[in-house]
Amino acid sequence: MCGLAGFLDSGGGRDAHAAAVILERMAGTIVSRGPDDAGVWADGSGIGLAHRRLSILDLSAAGHQPMTGPSGRHVIVFNGEIYNHLDLRRELEQSGLAPGWRGHSDTETLLAGFAAWGIRATVERCIGMFAFAVWDTQARVLTLGRDRLGEKPLYYGWQGAGDEACFLFGSELQALRAHPRCAADVDRDALCLLMRYNYIPAPHSIYRGISKLPAGCLLTVSLDRREPRIEAYWSLAEVAVAGSRAPFAGSDQEAADALEDLLKSAVRQQMLADVPLGAFLSGGIDSSTVVALMQVQSARPVKTFSIGFHEQDYNEAEHAQAVARHLGTEHTELYVTPEQALDVIPRLPDLYSEPFADSSQIPTFLVAQLARRHVTVALSGDAGDELFAGYGRYLHNSRRWNRFARVPHGLRRLAAAGIRTLSPEAWNAVLGPLRPVLPGPLRSALAGEKMHRGARMLSAGRIDDLYLESITRWEPADVVIGGREPPTCLRGRPLPLEGLDDIQRLMVLDTVSYLPDDILAKVDRAAMGVSLEGRMPFQDHRVVEFAWRLPQSMKLRGGTTKWILRQVLYRHVPRELIERPKMGFSVPVDHWLRGPLRDWAESLLDESRLRREGFLRPEPIRRMWAEHVSGRHNGQYPLWGVLMFQAWLERTRERGASGAGLEG
Repeated sequence: MCGLAGFLDSGGGRDAHAAAVILERMAGTIVSRGPDDAGVWADGSGIGLAHRRLSILDLSAAGHQPMTGPSGRHVIVFNGEIYNHLDLRRELEQSGLAPGWRGHSDTETLLAGFAAWGIRATVERCIGMFAFAVWDTQARVLTLGRDRLGEKPLYYGWQGAGDEACFLFGSELQALRAHPRCAADVDRDALCLLMRYNYIPAPHSIYRGISKLPAGCLLTVSLDRREPRIEAYWSLAEVAVAGSRAPFAGSDQEAADALEDLLKSAVRQQMLADVPLGAFLSGGIDSSTVVALMQVQSARPVKTFSIGFHEQDYNEAEHAQAVARHLGTEHTELYVTPEQALDVIPRLPDLYSEPFADSSQIPTFLVAQLARRHVTVALSGDAGDELFAGYGRYLHNSRRWNRFARVPHGLRRLAAAGIRTLSPEAWNAVLGPLRPVLPGPLRSALAGEKMHRGARMLSAGRIDDLYLESITRWEPADVVIGGREPPTCLRGRPLPLEGLDDIQRLMVLDTVSYLPDDILAKVDRAAMGVSLEGRMPFQDHRVVEFAWRLPQSMKLRGGTTKWILRQVLYRHVPRELIERPKMGFSVPVDHWLRGPLRDWAESLLDESRLRREGFLRPEPIRRMWAEHVSGRHNGQYPLWGVLMFQAWLERTRERGASGAGLEG
């Protein structure tokens, strides 16, 4: 696991020393991603590559990057792990295409594959998580690549104009920001996405002109052809549709056997490391399955880690302890005080590079910090919910849609239009005097906002629209000044999902947006913030492809989620240790905002401050804040999105960003 950065400068005449200084500055912003080694490379023609290394495989100098291929044609900076790289080496050797190996790193394997098979054909053979930049010294073409599910991040974009334009790329935004050409202008359109989702989905970033490379894609660019060309080498939507058309035809027993074999293989490959290794354990289905399959394949107790909270509604540590005791792992737990959790909050803007507002980022960082005291690599159970229909919201939205669909769409749209004849503020004024006799949800000072939310649900034309509304934090047009919301797969840019049922559609939508841009971003930044490599066996694309071939009845059965995965787990862990309501991984932010975080939040949400900064409309935010503080409404999710943007904006100014760069 590492960090990378670089540029392709159309000026082209920058001397080697000046290029090295800039590259070192860019890499210096991401030291936590790679504290063990550093390197830069530039050839004087405008291309520069920088790398920070966290040594996991081949701890010797043979793993140093930037790395040049045996023929000298390709130069690469690589972040991630290719779990099957030894198999690729054997394939190269058997076909007589292997070079004389200098070491045993997967980066060297990649370069040999590029020379023998080409870049795309090599990537298609890879099982792993990765982001890379490779320069072809003959064709003078730069290629960026990202893994199939989006575990590892990669930002890119042109900055500057004309002869001064420079193509920047890197693992985190601060690496790009360190280049003198990076304008760092806030993109108000991306801010709209943040307000809706509490994260910014790819390909957008918080900065204008800077994008995220989508998962499963390769990008090529050159000074002769400046418009980046992006091609997908793998598509989750295509995998899902193909799986539904050619479903697994075996019995429940055969399905469980096949799934266990695949998961065992994924876990075994991801346990390969030349440094200490362990796992996160919450005691839930996903992490317990990963740890059980690690332990059954390990000659010694696996190191497992969990954190607990003294607030019982948020504490899973007791369940994790019971699973660890049954499996015989070497378990470490830490009960976190509110003070320890709150101490993380000032670090969040730096950890996440751009504003990010999933409050489980706090416990995720704490458990990564705990694990890093003992290991350098930790496996986790992330992505099990998206693959095996684990989220309760899937069933909830499906049932709600079935009720809505009984009413003709035209009638629902007519009713919604009637509600929208009054603005939220007008509804608040109309309903205010009637609060004592209104139903509970309409007694709030936010009744108008709830009326309009209900109208949007009524006018939904498909389950995707209903689902979007159920996960929306703010309606962007109501709160962002001067922004225009870009289309996403949930709104305005639908995916081709023919043949999938309603719940399968929601699972795909989560897997291509919520999973990479929220869950995986959260884990990557938290782990990399403490120089810990996180690995996720459920993200092995062989597991993903098999899961999408399983009939939906093997995932949801009789109201039980993850049915087939539970059958695998129960072979290793007693049912009674697992069967309990799903808790999630969260902290009591709603209580903290009314208590120890109140002054901090009040400062960031100050009306005059919001007006002066000019990004967000203060009126709806102040109404939401007042209702939350009073205890009449829990607004933690929308408020956390605003607070994380405000905290990021404040930290960006502290780092000395130009005023123009913040104006957006």
